[in-house]
Amino acid sequence: MPWGISYYRAPNDSVPGEDYLDACPSKVEANLLAVIEAVRDAPPPAFSGGGKWEAMHGTMGGYYEARATGPGRTQYRLFCVLENAGKAELSRRGFKQPQIVLINGMTKPVAELFSDADYKKNVRNLGDEHASNFPRRIAEP
Repeated sequence: MPWGISYYRAPNDSVPGEDYLDACPSKVEANLLAVIEAVRDAPPPAFSGGGKWEAMHGTMGGYYEARATGPGRTQYRLFCVLENAGKAELSRRGFKQPQIVLINGMTKPVAELFSDADYKKNVRNLGDEHASNFPRRIAEP
């Protein structure tokens, strides 16, 4: 079954993933979206990543990040979840097909790390809110 791409929509109707991409330099935005499209087309379980798409671990288990490097070697990360289930469960979630859902992004200087508090505030809290809704609250790209 082919995969789709969706954006998480927050309770206030903001779309953090889209807002993040819009704030990125245009070349970085294009690179991140190209990674997401390549993952969709592979589809995700078959995509090898090549350093551009990585499964996260530890407290970020269940999330994936698309990676791009921008001016000054600035690191751009777009965090996603995969919505993949049987047809009935996908329908309950509001989807007709599996989805890559873009949650939010963060930017950092090269060689620096995000703190767990950064991940919690900017990604996990949003991802938890996303997963708590049936159907999911999403915005189409």
